[in-house]
Amino acid sequence: MALIGERVRIPKWIEGENFAVRVEVEAVYPIDDPSEPCLEPQVLTLLDHLRRLAKARDFAELEKHGTVYMRRSA
Repeated sequence: MALIGERVRIPKWIEGENFAVRVEVEAVYPIDDPSEPCLEPQVLTLLDHLRRLAKARDFAELEKHGTVYMRRSA
C-alpha cells in the first residue's frame, strides 16, 4: 500500500571506505504527519541493495544509481 501525501525527491548518502555515493530517492510527506518525509519499503530495499554494492565496491553499478565521490588521498 502506497503512502498518501506529497511526493518529493530527497538525497540519501551511502558511505563506503574512502568513498560515498549520493542518490536521489522518492519520499512522501504523509497527510497524517507531514513533519518529515517517509521512505516506502521499495526505497528501503533499494538503499539496502546499494549498501551491498558499496561493500563490494561495485562502482559501475553504483554509478547507475547516483554519483560516486572518492576521497582524495592527502
